[in-house]
Amino acid sequence: MNFLLWGVLPYVVLLVLVGGLIWRYKFDQFGWTTRSSQMYESKLLKVASPLFHYALIAVLIGHLVGLLVPKALTDWVGIDQHMYHLGAYYGGGLAGLALVVGLAMLIWRRRRTGSVFNATTWNDKIMYLVLAGVIGMGMAATLTGGMYADGTEHNYRETVSVWFRSLFVLQPEVEAMGASTWQFQVHVLIGLLLFAITPFTRLVHAFSAPFHYLFRPYIVYRSRDTSPRPSATRTGRGWEPVGTRDNEQTRR
Repeated sequence: MNFLLWGVLPYVVLLVLVGGLIWRYKFDQFGWTTRSSQMYESKLLKVASPLFHYALIAVLIGHLVGLLVPKALTDWVGIDQHMYHLGAYYGGGLAGLALVVGLAMLIWRRRRTGSVFNATTWNDKIMYLVLAGVIGMGMAATLTGGMYADGTEHNYRETVSVWFRSLFVLQPEVEAMGASTWQFQVHVLIGLLLFAITPFTRLVHAFSAPFHYLFRPYIVYRSRDTSPRPSATRTGRGWEPVGTRDNEQTRR
């Protein structure tokens, strides 16, 4: 079972992710969008969307540091396990809490606003359910996944991180992932599910970062001229208006 879950499933998900993105781009470019609902409701969205996305960036950065930076490197620079654990616990917990609040606000907005709810598909509902599961189990893993059932300490950098890095060299350390706590295992499994469904949901827009904005020419904006126009009876150089009521009254 460990071999199937941690040695085969990650590569199957990768194939589904890449193949799904290629299929979506080839056959459904018009649907490659978030299907924005800002036109239906914007007041709550202005708070919920930035909170969710900035918290998500912080969480992703924390995941990359925890998964890609070996424990030996942090030990070498003088960050012991206790210091690292405190940073991950409080920093990750705060970012995760902001992510939970942002997602809860987005779901509440989508449920309470009739026009937004009517534009919500079953695809969106499943996506939100899986996303909430990933975030919820991530919080559970951060707050309660540091101990085994027998009370001994669990360090995910010696289990999950080792397994994750081994995937890149095509030699998955299934025993390492199998030795992690159930909170991390469930979190990873739901995360794999989220990656698998991404090409077929609105989450596909994450692969459309507008990098071309960095290289396109500047757009020149000009303000409208609001200065008062000259009066028809104004004297000076220029054409004299002919045939207007003001001009006829002036001549009289």
